[in-house]
Amino acid sequence: MKKILFFTFIFLFVTGIYTGDAEEMVRVRLENFVGNADEVQLRFKGEYFTLDPTLSLQEGVNYRLYVKNGNLYLKGGEINQQVENSFALIPRSYNETYRVYIDERPYLGAMEFQVENNHFVRPVNQLPLEDYLKGVVPLEVFPSWNIEALKAQALAARTYAVSHLKEDMDDTTYYQVYGGYAWNVRTTKAVEATKGQVITYDNKLIDAFYSASNGGMTENNKNVWGGASKSFYPIKEDPFDPIHPWEFTLSKLQINLEDIDWENVKAWDGLREKDKNITDVMKKSINRQGYAGDIVILSIPKFEVHPKKYQSNRSITGSIEVEFLQRLIDGTILLGNVTLENVNLNRIRPMIGGAIFKSYYIDSLESDETKYVMRGRGFGHGVGMSQWGASIMGDKGKKYDEIIQFYFPGTTIINFENK
Repeated sequence: MKKILFFTFIFLFVTGIYTGDAEEMVRVRLENFVGNADEVQLRFKGEYFTLDPTLSLQEGVNYRLYVKNGNLYLKGGEINQQVENSFALIPRSYNETYRVYIDERPYLGAMEFQVENNHFVRPVNQLPLEDYLKGVVPLEVFPSWNIEALKAQALAARTYAVSHLKEDMDDTTYYQVYGGYAWNVRTTKAVEATKGQVITYDNKLIDAFYSASNGGMTENNKNVWGGASKSFYPIKEDPFDPIHPWEFTLSKLQINLEDIDWENVKAWDGLREKDKNITDVMKKSINRQGYAGDIVILSIPKFEVHPKKYQSNRSITGSIEVEFLQRLIDGTILLGNVTLENVNLNRIRPMIGGAIFKSYYIDSLESDETKYVMRGRGFGHGVGMSQWGASIMGDKGKKYDEIIQFYFPGTTIINFENK
């Protein structure tokens, strides 16, 4: 914590951003576009400095920042040396002409680089809140949408960010998707038009949850994350949401074990599942459950959604069984099985993938001798604002405060700087 506070102090005062009415600062761990990489490409535009007085970096030079044996190294131009494992680039001034490029994606503000798990380079971007939002809104919605919907999204994104300011947020859907200096004229206009505004209930910030589509029915927070039910997240029909029906097919048999020619030394390399878009997600899920090594999915003998539902018509529990082969580091191949019986669907959906199993608003799950077919509606948890619903409300002439009031009833919009 002391390191974080010190870094913030240096950034605010050395760059001259700090004033008596200083804007809130945001720290964002860059994971979405960087991934888990042992090296990143780095360059910058403008004058930047580090906290190491012996290290002088040059504008326009392409640097390679990489992890070796748990330590961070920098190579480029005349530099080829180990650096501190918390290495920071700080701009002499702050404006849009000062940019740090990470793998050719531009970011404003300061950039700290950390060694993560002794293997990965993890950039952490620090910049003012409003500029952070300008990099969020165009990636969360379509910039071509009605300006009132864009304002509603800016308001929800700001409220969510302010309520998480004390955390190191990341740039994924776990928090909010952030693309750095990937600004758009229309979404920037929406952020600026609502500057400082947040959504409150009983004079307290709300989380301002949102999802792409609620399938025509909003959901209560308690049904998704537990805890106390909040009145500004009601279960009600949404006449504006375009429903977004979806379906996917999953073959019961992915690879026939009896067809594998184990006499062939390259047999494993030739194994291919039928539904690779789903089984790739399954394999990662199985690894996370403690099964190390390479995984190949053989079959899904069981996949069920149980009949009990919430008032919102969303399903609650289900069962799944997955049979697989596991190849250990020494080449040993084991037959494995993961069975989840009568568990919450939030344990099953990640095994298939949220981009495929799009919501818990399930209309049907049918099966025959060879496959399962699931059909549903919506995309996401359904709590709070439907982004597509907000877009349609804007097209129908609703103002952004009306959109907010529909999706977060009983709340109040205030300027958090005056709170």
